[in-house]
Order: sequence, then structure tokens, then C-alpha cells
Amino acid sequence: MNISTEPAVAEPAERSIDRSRSSVLALDLGTTTGWAMQLAGGRIESGAVSFRPSRYDGGGMRYLRFRGWLDSIAADAGGLAAIYFEEVRRHLGTDAAHVYGGLLATLTAWCEQHGIAYQGVPVGTIKRFIAGKGNADKSAVIAAVRVRGFQPVDDNEADAIAILLWSVETHGGVR
Repeated sequence: MNISTEPAVAEPAERSIDRSRSSVLALDLGTTTGWAMQLAGGRIESGAVSFRPSRYDGGGMRYLRFRGWLDSIAADAGGLAAIYFEEVRRHLGTDAAHVYGGLLATLTAWCEQHGIAYQGVPVGTIKRFIAGKGNADKSAVIAAVRVRGFQPVDDNEADAIAILLWSVETHGGVR
């Protein structure tokens, strides 16, 4: 038996965007996850979905529901070319950090399993792009998204729309 001291973990392969798939999805991960999607032809849809557990749920149920929601939204869209998400480096609370980490792990594993390119976008980059300041507050982001013709229901949806608009401008949209 040959035992190696080298790690058995393979480096992730660079994944390019598969333009044959029809949609790009942007996510603001959290208990209430904002989402925005550019569909074939350039139309944009957005919303927010809650993954708050009920009092009878086990600890992993929010992540199973998130995975099921990803399956559903990908099927409804006819496939996803790429997913962009808000990359948070600092949380104000421990619970928020744990939820974000679990959703991020679920998302990245799901993308790897389905061969979908994914990329995190730093919070400051999104805010600077949409509102002109890297430290813009929630109301400034919502206002900037509204100026572009969208009517987000909350800051989660506004963040997802901003991420999607950033991805379209920097990486091109779907055709």
C-alpha cells in the first residue's frame, strides 16, 4: 500500500460560461435570498425567496429547500449559463455567517454537480457599480436599482438585481 502525504483534493477546474444554456442567475444569499435572472432574449425577472426554517425543521432543511429551489429555477429557465452571487467577507452576527456559509456550500456544490460556472462578487464592487460608492447603504442601492427601472420588494432583491446588472455589463448577457 502506497500512502502519500500529498493532499487528495483536486484543484477545481476553471469553468467557462456555457452560452448554449439560456439564463444567468444572480443571488444575494441569506435566509431571505434575493434573486435576479436574465432569460434568453435579455428579459430580466427577479424576486426574493425565504429559506427560514419552521419550528419543526431539522438544521439542514433550509439547505435542502435551497437545493430544490435551485433545481426548480434552473429547470424553469431551461438551464443556467452562470451564477453570480454576493461574496460576503464579514457578517455582523454569527447566525448570519453560518446561514451564508451553508447556502454558499450548497450553491457551489450544486454548481459543480451541474457543470455551471459560478463567481462571487465582492459587496463593495456591487455597491460601487450600482450606487457609485463602495460603502453605499441599503436605501442607496434600492434607489439606484429603481432608477434603472426595477421595483425591488426589498434590499435582497435589489442586491440581486445589482449583481445581475454588474455581470451583464462586465461579462455580457445571454443572447
